[in-house]
Amino acid sequence: MSAIATAPAHDHHDDHGHHHKETFITKYIFSQDHKMIAKQYLITGLIMGVIGIAMSILFRIQLAWPEQSFWVFEALLGDRWAPDGVMSPSIYLALVTIHGTIMVFFVLTAGLSGTFSNLLIPLQIGARDMASGFLNMVSYWLFFLSSVIMLASLFVESGPAMAGWTIYPPLSALPEAISGSGTGMTLWLVSMAIFIASSLLGSLNYIVTVINLRTEGMSMTRLPLTIWAFFVTAIIGVVSFPVLLSAALLLIMDRSFGTSFFLSDIFIKGEVLSHQGGSPVLFEHLFWFLGHPEVYIVLLPALGITSEIIATNSRKPIFGYRAMVASILAIAFLSTIVWGHHMFISGMNPFLGSVFTFTTLLIAIPSAVKAFNYITTLWKGNLQMNPGMLFSIGLVSTFITGGLTGIILGDSTLDINVHDTYFVVAHFHLVMGISALYGLFAGVYHWFPKMFGRMMNKNLGYIHFWVTAVGAYGVFFPMHFIGIAGLPRRYYTNTNFPYFDDYADVNVIITVAAIITALIQLVFLYNFFGSIFFGKKAVQNPWKSNTLEWTTPVEHVHGNWPGKIPSVYRWPYDYSKTGEDGEYVIKGQDFVTQTTPLQEGEEELNH
Repeated sequence: MSAIATAPAHDHHDDHGHHHKETFITKYIFSQDHKMIAKQYLITGLIMGVIGIAMSILFRIQLAWPEQSFWVFEALLGDRWAPDGVMSPSIYLALVTIHGTIMVFFVLTAGLSGTFSNLLIPLQIGARDMASGFLNMVSYWLFFLSSVIMLASLFVESGPAMAGWTIYPPLSALPEAISGSGTGMTLWLVSMAIFIASSLLGSLNYIVTVINLRTEGMSMTRLPLTIWAFFVTAIIGVVSFPVLLSAALLLIMDRSFGTSFFLSDIFIKGEVLSHQGGSPVLFEHLFWFLGHPEVYIVLLPALGITSEIIATNSRKPIFGYRAMVASILAIAFLSTIVWGHHMFISGMNPFLGSVFTFTTLLIAIPSAVKAFNYITTLWKGNLQMNPGMLFSIGLVSTFITGGLTGIILGDSTLDINVHDTYFVVAHFHLVMGISALYGLFAGVYHWFPKMFGRMMNKNLGYIHFWVTAVGAYGVFFPMHFIGIAGLPRRYYTNTNFPYFDDYADVNVIITVAAIITALIQLVFLYNFFGSIFFGKKAVQNPWKSNTLEWTTPVEHVHGNWPGKIPSVYRWPYDYSKTGEDGEYVIKGQDFVTQTTPLQEGEEELNH
């Protein structure tokens, strides 16, 4: 395919920003520059991540030492939710609910995709900015507003939502069901509706930008794999997020306007409610139609980032470029037809269950293609072991280990035995949570010089990686065993079940590992914020990379390139490329930027 838009088509932005002086508000707050919006997404996502991780530590302490008194509970939760420092069951459910919501949507979806799609799409395709800077700004501020509303729900008198991050009816549909079904649940739904609007605006912007604003010579087969990942992720979001919005709106109608989409034949305290005809299973279908593609909305950007970093730091072309693109497209398609594997115990027809089993196991093929291609790219490469590379290799590790347990959960006969146990928690935290976080960290370490013009401290990065890697497996590896033993998830305490007494010590080990892993993130935050102001100044192309973003000046200009946008002549992975004489294409240099024309007799690679 040839490039659709050429440099002259959008060179009218050349002088953008020079006609008027930017104020602090227009530059740093209501900015329409994609680079600044990327920073806003990243810093907001990091703040939400700190809150989400802190919540997980609170409920892990409760699980390790059930119903014991802790001053931290009393200090953070107050007398209402932690009388005498003992956590109440209601606030335990609330912490689990809001932790899951924050981490899945506000950190891993917005913090990862919002940051790097905004930063890299215009820079790597050769565009002045996003297709619509104004809509881009609006999408960030809708995300910020939804974050504020979600956090505000923590402070309402009746407590935040307590129905789990999946908010299944009838708990979420009946305001009188539990304390967390009241105002806190309403705020949860309002927050998510605004969040979905933000995601849709962002996704549409990303799609239009990639299709229409590529520079001269930037054909689809010359796009970096990061752009393919962001592009396809945006398409998945546009297809699936509106379904969750419809579920949220129907739930609001059930709660406030007397409808019965998800309610039928319900008794509360002996009283028959006037609901009939609805089905909570309908909500499960609507929720998981987003919920499973959501895994790949989170994971694909991390995999795209990993592709770029592994190729750059292996000093080798990415192995099987076209196969990697095909696997991204296959994952995108298959992820939208496997949602039923979350519902094997909902009374699903066994034949339908077998169909979802087949499509679920099928998604292992493109996933395996990606894993094999990463390993083959690393094989015999001249590996540069910087923190970004370590986190990328860590992602390959957790993607494989988490994916293997997915084969068990994707099989309806095996899943029934471990459904809603800690085995499920271990699986999705490894394959989605930890893998996506590793992608986020890898991207931050790699593109920090492009974002802030300075370098992060490499030694602190090594400490951050190794303690996080050991700690993450320390948390989630033991969960597989207590899950196979049948320990149920979301239980406030298991002391009422003598059968589980033998696993109490395992919960202590998991909690200690979780606390250590959480604390080491403070090293990352210190490195991140400290390096913004005091880091060593970056050179233009610190990683000797081929892609277009490293051809822009270190000092940011609104419009990215001060003059004409450069043209592209080759794919982005010409590392260690040699000519017929065995010498590098550019003598003494093991990389060839995309802006370097093909030399006489040189063949273009894009295998």
